[in-house]
Amino acid sequence: MTGQVLRETKFERINQKKRTRAELLRTARQMIEQGTSFSVADVADASGISRATAYRYFSKPDDMLREAVLDAVAEQVHLSEETARTGTVEQRLDEMVGRIFRMVAENESVFRAFLAAAVTNDQIPRTGRRIPWLSQALQPIEERLSKSAYEELLAGLSLLTGIEAIVVLRDVCAMDIGRAEQIVRWSAQAMLAKALAEAE
Repeated sequence: MTGQVLRETKFERINQKKRTRAELLRTARQMIEQGTSFSVADVADASGISRATAYRYFSKPDDMLREAVLDAVAEQVHLSEETARTGTVEQRLDEMVGRIFRMVAENESVFRAFLAAAVTNDQIPRTGRRIPWLSQALQPIEERLSKSAYEELLAGLSLLTGIEAIVVLRDVCAMDIGRAEQIVRWSAQAMLAKALAEAE
C-alpha cells in the first residue's frame, strides 16, 4: 500500500471510531432522557453495536453517563445571535473562547478524567469539538488567510480551548480560574492579531 492509501485508511479508521462512540453516546442520552437506567451492554444492544466494541470505549455505565451528559452541556456552546450577526472577528473569537473555557471549567473534574483516559487508551478519539467552534468564530477571516495560515491559527487556538490549558494555568502557574480565563482570552487575541498582521 502506498503512503497516501495508508494515511487515508488510518483516517477512515479514526472517523469510524468517532462515529461509533458518537452513536453509543446518542443512544445513552436518549435512554437518560427517557429515565431508563442502563448498562454498557444495554446501550450497545440499542445502538446495534457489538457489546465487545462498546466495552472498548466504555468500561462501565458511569463513564458513559458522564460523557453523555457532558455532550449535552457542550451543545450549548455557540455564539450569541447578536455577536454572530454583527460582531467583529475579535469579538466573535473572544466570546467563543470565553464560552468554551467556562464550559470546561464548570466540568473540570470530568474533563480531567477524560484527558487521563485518552492518554492511556488509544480507543478514545482525541479530537473534539473545538475546531468547529473556533472555525465558526473565525469564519469572517477565513478567506483572508492562506490555507496554511488559517490551519496554524486554528491549531494554536486549540491549545487554549480545552482542559489542557486549565491544567497548565492552574497546576503549573498556580492561577485561580478567573485569572486563567483572562490569560486564555488574551492569548487568543494575540494569536489572532499576529495571524492578521502576517496576512497583510
